[in-house]
Formats: sequence, C-alpha cells, structure tokens
Amino acid sequence: MRNETGGTKGGTKTEEAYRRLRRDILSTRLPPGASLKLGSLRENYALGWTPLREALSRLEAERLVTAVSNRGFAVAPVSRHELEDLVRARMVVEVPLLLESIERGDSSWEETIVTAHYRLSRCKTAADDPSEAAVDDWDDKHEAFHSALIGAATSNWLLRFRGTISDQLRRHHRFLGLVPTLRAAAGRTDGHEAAMAALREAMGLAHHTALMEAALDRDTERARKLMEEHIGYTMDVYAHSEGGAENRAVELTT
Repeated sequence: MRNETGGTKGGTKTEEAYRRLRRDILSTRLPPGASLKLGSLRENYALGWTPLREALSRLEAERLVTAVSNRGFAVAPVSRHELEDLVRARMVVEVPLLLESIERGDSSWEETIVTAHYRLSRCKTAADDPSEAAVDDWDDKHEAFHSALIGAATSNWLLRFRGTISDQLRRHHRFLGLVPTLRAAAGRTDGHEAAMAALREAMGLAHHTALMEAALDRDTERARKLMEEHIGYTMDVYAHSEGGAENRAVELTT
C-alpha cells in the first residue's frame, strides 16, 4: 500500500527506523557495544520488527552495527586504534577534496562556506554548554561547515569515503574524547584543565575562521596546513581525556 508521497508504508517505517537508530548511534545515546535487542528497540522506538531488522541490516553494512552470533545485534565498538586509523584516513581523503574545491569552487561555493561558518559561529561549544542538545547542534553545524569546504570537489567515491569516515569519527570523538573530558571537568579530576583546553582549541571558532579565509583566498598551502592541524585536534582531545590518560599510564608501565 502506497502513501501520499508515493512510497510504501513499510519503506517509510524502515527509513524512520534507520534514521532514528543511526542518529542515536552517532550521538552515542546508543553507546558503543550496547546490545540492540529487537524487543527493547520495538518498545523504545515504537516501531515494528521488520523495519527495525531492515534498519539494523543497513547500519551493519555501514559498520555502525555488528551482528553478534546467536545474540542479535550490537552497536559497533570504538577503540584508540580505530580512532588513530580514522584520523589518518581523514587526512588522506579530506585534504585532497579541500584542495580540489579551492581550485574549482565558484561564487556559490564561497557563499555556502560563509553561510555554514556563520551558522557554526552561532553555536555554543560543549565547553560552554555541555547539554546534549547543544552538542548535537554543534556537531551538525560543524559537519555542514566541513561539507561546504569540500563542496566543489567532484570525486563521488572520495566524498562517500569522507562521509563514512566523518560518521565514525563523530561517535569516536564523542565517546572517547568529549564525554570523558566533560566528566573530568564536572568532577574537577586531575588534568581536567588540560583536557578542557584541548577541547576548546578543537571546537573553537578561530581555527574554523582561519580555514574559511584560507579557502576563500585560494591559499592552498595555508589551507592544507590548517586542515592537517585541524584534523589532528581530535587526537589531542583524546590524549588529554580520561581514557587517553589511562592508556598513557598503561603504556608507561608496560
């Protein structure tokens, strides 16, 4: 049976299930490793078995969900090793896309960047407002800004890879860096000042403004350097977070 938009009701429900589950996984409201039992999901999301199963299969193909033998599904895990790998992958993929966009971008591309930067500038960072709504808003506007920067690139495959990397980095950054840092700051644990300073540097507007100006000035060398620095901030936040500190301690004792 078709709805007024021409799609099937089943297809609409599957899309809704996919969209909602994906959003909660990327924001870590469904944390890495969490069991995704169909009964619980059906109750929490008020959706049927078939849409949920189909959504989970799509998310498994995106490596956001893993199938656990005889136990159903779980949110894909995160790790320091994978975070480091994702940062390297982003460097390889996003820098060339930025440079191509600088070379090919027109006035419409420039306007899109300026608009995205303005919207990002209106957001509070997690260091100033750690609420879930504020963090989600900043994440969305930040992604829109970086998408605008590379918006004139033409390689569909590289853009697709970059999207996948960005999604995975979003949840790795939030779970391994952002949440431990905010928790440390709230509890005033040792080292929280350095962690918050790294977080403010990573999320601050100044570096994004410099990136925008370099792109609009068609200054490829400066844009390359700034983007490489910017991508490296993700590891800086992790290194100063509780998880990063614990890992460094283990490394020093082994």
